Amino acid sequence: MWKAVRTLTSRATTSQPRLRDVVIIGGGPAGLSLLAALKSSRVTRDLQCTLVEGGSLASVQNFASNPPEEYTNRVVSLTPKTIEFMQEKIGNWAYINEERVKVYDSIVAYDSQDSDSRISFDASAIGTGTLAAMCENINIQASLWERIQELNMTSDVPAEIMDNVKVEKIQSPVEFSASEALDESPDLLEVDPTDGMSELDWPIIHLSNGESLQARLLVGADGYNSPARKFAGIQSRGWMYDRFGVVATIKLCYEDYRSIGWQRFLTTGPLAILPLRDDNATIVWSSTPELSQLLLKVDPEIFPHLVNAAMTLEEVDLNYIYKLLEVDPSDKSVLGEIEWRLSKIKLSELDSKYPLPVRELVEGSRARFPLKMSHADTYVAPRVALIGDAAHTIHPLAGQGLNMGQTDVAHLMAALEKGAKRGMDVGSTLVLEEYYANAWPGNHVLLGVCDKLHKIFSTDFTPLVYLRGFGMKTLNSLGVVKDLMIKSVSGN
Repeated sequence: MWKAVRTLTSRATTSQPRLRDVVIIGGGPAGLSLLAALKSSRVTRDLQCTLVEGGSLASVQNFASNPPEEYTNRVVSLTPKTIEFMQEKIGNWAYINEERVKVYDSIVAYDSQDSDSRISFDASAIGTGTLAAMCENINIQASLWERIQELNMTSDVPAEIMDNVKVEKIQSPVEFSASEALDESPDLLEVDPTDGMSELDWPIIHLSNGESLQARLLVGADGYNSPARKFAGIQSRGWMYDRFGVVATIKLCYEDYRSIGWQRFLTTGPLAILPLRDDNATIVWSSTPELSQLLLKVDPEIFPHLVNAAMTLEEVDLNYIYKLLEVDPSDKSVLGEIEWRLSKIKLSELDSKYPLPVRELVEGSRARFPLKMSHADTYVAPRVALIGDAAHTIHPLAGQGLNMGQTDVAHLMAALEKGAKRGMDVGSTLVLEEYYANAWPGNHVLLGVCDKLHKIFSTDFTPLVYLRGFGMKTLNSLGVVKDLMIKSVSGN
């Protein structure tokens, strides 16, 4: 029976999977970063690597030569550690469009229940002069794409990128052999696990273009609903926050030369205004499902004033304004309501304690996404590794999602390089376990901290409001503790 299976399988040449050392599912920043890092490394550059992306990467390829006039709404905050990794390990920073990158050196966060309950962080704590840099996702992806093309020009084993190709199914080779045999003869129900196949345990990835790939190592960089994670049988635990993040690109009344990132903790969720070049900025507004829908429907002329109100006014005033807009999202009378309430705040206080006023919403830039926290029980299984959102998702209040993904890539690369130098199989659990051991604990701590912060600040329970306000004021006066916190988040 075993010989029959081998014969039938070998005869079906058109259905035979193509062997690859590494198959990466997902063409986001994490997946492209890993591919670029593999091909940049002297140790792993000769591995046969394929990246599979279900969507089109045409806009990524075109970004370098023809970037859009306005900023896109998917903007991330990069820590100095992430930038250093891109500069020194991957080499893609040389292709970043730096004219669209905005460095900022401080963050001010404050409580909606008490504007004096605030804490500020600045770059002096980490000695870099830069706290973080705002950069569009597509700018990062485009730089990685160009770096990979550069490496392919001189490589004996160029990287392969397949876009507009979806993963339809992932199988173990035993399942694949059995199904191939059954196609020819339903009587062949068994496959010998000691058949002698050298790729016995390499997973097989079936693609929408009709091709199949068999991977020594399968890397899931394929998001929260990761097919790679499901294939590996890895559990992911967490919860939905019953909150949505609303993002938008905005224009300030003029360029803010203070280079500050602002965040206000509202009971519905935090609202952050983060600087971009010139008079541009980006917002991430975490809110309830109902409010997030309202924020998408509000008249574009009203939206900038609503952002200004949310950064300054009392929540009782905000709730009144929301109710007016629920009746009619285009009700221009709210502009007078907002202006009258803002006039009650001293001009000197507005200038010193709050961000610059927003004057315009960039057309078509509003979008929303559900907020959740999740963490995989492990990042590895035999022949499988998870990175980025496939391994963890985090509340955006600390702006650490992409940075965590880059840290995953750094730890995975370290493990693969170490294994390859020792002549080990890069897909073996023995090699991959070191990645999990180094990456998982730090991510777990950061996920927990952000989750607790969300819960603490999303309540108006008076005793807790008092305690958190007292805590913020106290912490703001403790320079040493603040420095430790910012060093931890920035990776320094």
